[in-house]
Amino acid sequence: MLEFDEIYRILLKEHGPRKWWPTKTSKKKFEISVGAILTQNTNWINVEKALDNLIKHNLLSQEEIRKINVKKLAMIIKSSGYHNQKAKKLKEFIKFLDSKKQINRENLLNVWGIGKETADSILLYSYNQPIFVIDTYTKRIFNRLGFKEQSYDELQNLFMNNLKKDADLFKEYHALIVMHGKTVCKTKPLCSSCCLNKGCNFSKSTS
Repeated sequence: MLEFDEIYRILLKEHGPRKWWPTKTSKKKFEISVGAILTQNTNWINVEKALDNLIKHNLLSQEEIRKINVKKLAMIIKSSGYHNQKAKKLKEFIKFLDSKKQINRENLLNVWGIGKETADSILLYSYNQPIFVIDTYTKRIFNRLGFKEQSYDELQNLFMNNLKKDADLFKEYHALIVMHGKTVCKTKPLCSSCCLNKGCNFSKSTS
């Protein structure tokens, strides 16, 4: 079975540095946090459209989202899908920021609409805290590679225990996993062109 460091090196060589998370404004922490909420159950193209619309309407700020009517906000972020729910989630996130509570995992998970993946994305990408984000791509790729851990916490512990706790490393590694999951290790994988196929149980079982 491939080691975690080795998987990272192979993916980095294959896909190159991803330098994720892209931002459009100077309010990087806030923009990334909003993007992490908007990206729930949709793809990044739809999130970009919603973020562009927020910027167009001068709404990408804590103050403006606090003031806007939730129904108007929902229409502005409609491209992100589940827009009514996400508008409410953004409002709840603003309430949390306004409360001045410490921005940590426990407090974020107590905010309505923020689950583990969203909370960890905010902590890692917005606040540079070394906590690994687990998503659908991570579960798919590492289960196929032979790691038996299934739950979010189990997989996260694997990364946290097998890598140096470094936020920049975690960002790059997670972004590489997302790229590989989107382009190669898809639901119907392209095993013959996969840079990880020599150490992949799934590839061997289908060959």
